[in-house]
Amino acid sequence: MTLRIFPQRFSPHAQGLLRIAAALLFLQHGTAKLFGVPHVAMFDGLQLISLLGAAGVIELVGGILILLGLFTRPVAFILSGQMAVAYFLFHAGKAFWPILNGGELAALYCFVFLFFAAAGPGAFALDGE
Repeated sequence: MTLRIFPQRFSPHAQGLLRIAAALLFLQHGTAKLFGVPHVAMFDGLQLISLLGAAGVIELVGGILILLGLFTRPVAFILSGQMAVAYFLFHAGKAFWPILNGGELAALYCFVFLFFAAAGPGAFALDGE
């Protein structure tokens, strides 16, 4: 016997809510880099033509598309790859464990987006997959 808090029919709704929450949180990284909102001091004076500037553009556009549920699978695959690159470029060299190298978010986003690339957007997506 299994304990089911939510019937399985609600799985697409939970998946859609996870997509929306992840997109809203991820979107903040792009807006902080490109528009200074919310303000993050390390992004002051960020050049658009730079590695962090390009990451900001990808985070902004990708975050909006994931939020809306448009082209979710290919966009999520790209964002998963971006987060893998971010982890290995900026975090992995500092320490082995993500909690010690500051890479928990990059690793988690990588796998959350990989999930959406494989499973699709769930409920509440504009492209209605």
